[in-house]
Amino acid sequence: MGFYLKPKFFEVIKGYTKNQLTKDILAGVIVAIIALPLSIALALASGVDPVCGVYTAIFAGFIAALLGGSTVQIAGPTAAFATVVAGIVATKGMSGLIVATLMAGIILILMGVLKLGSLIKYVPKTITVGFTAGIAVTIFLGQIKDFLGITYIDGAKPIEAIEKIEANIHNISTFNWQSLAIGAICLAILIIYPKFEKRVPPSLIVVIVGALLVNLVPIFNDGTYTIGELYTIPQGFPKFTLGDINIDLDTIVSLIPNAFTIAILAGIESLLSCVVADGMVNTKHNPNSELVAQGLGNMASVAFGGIPATGAIARTAANIKNGGRTPISGMVHSVVLLLVVLFLIPYASLIPMPTIAAILFIVAYNMSEWRSFLKIVKTKVFTDILVMVLTFVLTVVFDLVVAICVGLALHFAIILIKRLRKKA
Repeated sequence: MGFYLKPKFFEVIKGYTKNQLTKDILAGVIVAIIALPLSIALALASGVDPVCGVYTAIFAGFIAALLGGSTVQIAGPTAAFATVVAGIVATKGMSGLIVATLMAGIILILMGVLKLGSLIKYVPKTITVGFTAGIAVTIFLGQIKDFLGITYIDGAKPIEAIEKIEANIHNISTFNWQSLAIGAICLAILIIYPKFEKRVPPSLIVVIVGALLVNLVPIFNDGTYTIGELYTIPQGFPKFTLGDINIDLDTIVSLIPNAFTIAILAGIESLLSCVVADGMVNTKHNPNSELVAQGLGNMASVAFGGIPATGAIARTAANIKNGGRTPISGMVHSVVLLLVVLFLIPYASLIPMPTIAAILFIVAYNMSEWRSFLKIVKTKVFTDILVMVLTFVLTVVFDLVVAICVGLALHFAIILIKRLRKKA
């Protein structure tokens, strides 16, 4: 693979000490505790079974740590992929998602081998802020149903944001106050708790509180669904899923835009996370090695029932803050999650759906970049604002593939027009 693709693991392991091992193990365990409820919530937001998110953190997280270009990167499911995954699963099924992610993995590997890691930084901030804010709005809209305890009487399964709004309005009469109460309590804890206590992850607190309320307090049980009532959560080692693929050439061709979207998102998010991590621990990541690792990690994830993955900025920061300084912490985080799947995952069935909705509301808020959005509106020229707003609107109204394609096309068209005017 060449020196320029050498994983950071093989650089830091040479002078590794027992003291650092202890710190990495502790950080890995803490990050796993943070990742568990988030992985389940993000899987549900992506329209797949809850355990798929945990599988993603296990396989993509381990490979990204072992072969990646950062010493502290934590990879797994992120909110950025939720709308893309949900759209593919709804139209092409899990087989379509597997194929699209495998192709995205190949694209990421090629990008790394061809030393294209540095090119990701040229994707304009107006587009990344636009589609990130759009994804946040889409995730928020998708969780209103479970937060309010709404039931779709006609069995509707809306995909687009506008369809979800219409379905919620049409079925508002099925609103369940117990679900709203549990969701509101969990949301309040998620907002207030971190102001006073930072050692125990708030998402872990709310899944415990939510489960206790629904399962032990009769008044909250009526009409409030738990994960176990809607999904089957398997226990044991994840099964190899590639043998179940049955897909034709036409479907593969139709999935190419989705594959590029997954690859671009995975590349941007992962390298952005690496840059943030570099600033926190004063290191320098290897972008090309990181792209190859993310490609391999994504392929391994879907091969064992997971979904697309990328570097998770919040979990990477948590890893650093808790003493993680080498890829060992990321690998420990994945091993701990595997142990949970082998022995404890059935307890996840007790988590109420409004609790998951509350967690995803906070995820949507944290990723929305509303401050960056407003700053661009206040400080940038009209054409930059136009690109951002158009990307945002297309992400919400249509999907991320359309938004990124149109956003990039408009951005480069504007650059071309400006250059032609200068020459004229």
